[in-house]
Amino acid sequence: MARVFVYGTLKKGQPNYKHMINTAKGLAKFQGRGHTVEKYPLVIAGKYNIPYMLNIPGTGHHIAGEIYSVDEQMLQFLDEFEGCPDMYQRTLMRIQVVEWEGKGGAGEAWAAADSVLECFVYSTATYPPEWVGLPYYDSYDSSGKHGLSYVLRESR
Repeated sequence: MARVFVYGTLKKGQPNYKHMINTAKGLAKFQGRGHTVEKYPLVIAGKYNIPYMLNIPGTGHHIAGEIYSVDEQMLQFLDEFEGCPDMYQRTLMRIQVVEWEGKGGAGEAWAAADSVLECFVYSTATYPPEWVGLPYYDSYDSSGKHGLSYVLRESR
């Protein structure tokens, strides 16, 4: 099992969360909530209003999101879904645990609030330079006050 931190459309209540609970794609177990230890720019960009964490450590905000424990099948699905490695790159980042719900199975470490975990995160180092000038967010909600509703793939 691997730990994955999601900050965008894959979070609970967001447009692509359905993929996280679709066991045909693999297993993803919600573990808790956290935020990046380092600051990063989180922007909403492109004609489909996609959230992107730009891989520029030290700039932007501590990005809020959810921590999942996923199996190899789900990790492979997420790589494909996120267009890895072209659109997003999967890298290890340090995530500060804010709230932990993970009960933990065999070999699964329990994490206390305020502890730091290494999680895979889909961020991007391949983006148009003008994205650096977009507004930065610390948390993503498709129906947030930014007014930039995410366009589902099936609607493109």
